[in-house]
Amino acid sequence: MARYSPSLQNLISRLGKLPGVGGRSSQRLAFHILSMKQDEADALVNAITEARKLTRRCAVCQNFTDSDPCPICSDPKRDKTTLCVVESPRDVSAFERMHEYNGLYHVLHGVYNPVGNMNMNDITLTELFARLTEHDEIKEVIVATNQTAEGNATALYISRLLAPSGIKVTRLASGLPMGSDIEFADDITLASALKGRKTIGS
Repeated sequence: MARYSPSLQNLISRLGKLPGVGGRSSQRLAFHILSMKQDEADALVNAITEARKLTRRCAVCQNFTDSDPCPICSDPKRDKTTLCVVESPRDVSAFERMHEYNGLYHVLHGVYNPVGNMNMNDITLTELFARLTEHDEIKEVIVATNQTAEGNATALYISRLLAPSGIKVTRLASGLPMGSDIEFADDITLASALKGRKTIGS
């Protein structure tokens, strides 16, 4: 006899595929959803459907947005001379949360990871280099990929390709230990890493 009904087991299985959600957490979430009032459950379903339908990538920075270009790229008060390259949209949120950075962003949507079948062509490097070619007002590129082997390899690759351009390429410095993810860093640590950034290769 099945432990759960097929529909409930399917819900648990789907929730369990979300990042950071284990077996017990997926069960708790599934039972919570089933305990919700119908209008609350409908609102949750509609929110997911609407986000999937309306959210797109900004044509400029590749961040998730409802409008194109996104509010950050279209903000005339942002510093147009500095570009912060991050792995994911979550990292943009981390930088914006600390209110210490006023430049622009570029979201790679991943890093070089041959083991995980993620090649350089699978991330938005082509869009990055095209952007830098079109906007000569950009004087510094801050490579803010995570302090992992994959993040460091991607940062080094970007710095080597940009070396002939004369654009200053820097890397987040003190405060972020090896193996850490930017999205989990506290504001003080991230601000310290941003202020202490160093030129790659120096």
